Amino acid sequence: QVQLVESGGGAAQPGGTLRLSCAASGDIVSIDAMGWYRQPPGKQRELVATIASSGYVEESDSVKGRFTISMDNAKNTVHLQMNSLKPEDTAVYYCNVVLTRSWSERAHNYWGQGTQVIVSS
Repeated sequence: QVQLVESGGGAAQPGGTLRLSCAASGDIVSIDAMGWYRQPPGKQRELVATIASSGYVEESDSVKGRFTISMDNAKNTVHLQMNSLKPEDTAVYYCNVVLTRSWSERAHNYWGQGTQVIVSS
């Protein structure tokens, strides 16, 4: 009963920009963290960036200075602003959310379906 809706994926040229968004809805008491992971073709899934409700950010060295993650707590939405895109950013990007559905339960981990990002000339 938790839904994650990802948007903003698509194609861009090297040096271009895209903004990914992920909105969580449903049975949510609180969100502990939201973030993005990606899986390039033929490679394993890897961290891009995550942000806790407190504002604490963890991000991959490969995107530092280029990507910015932010969270809108009121809307249960996370955004990933991707600037200076490189071909190696090409991947399926997955939204990840750690949230609590009930105070009687532990936090749960949810994954989005994935959205394609292609960076090429």
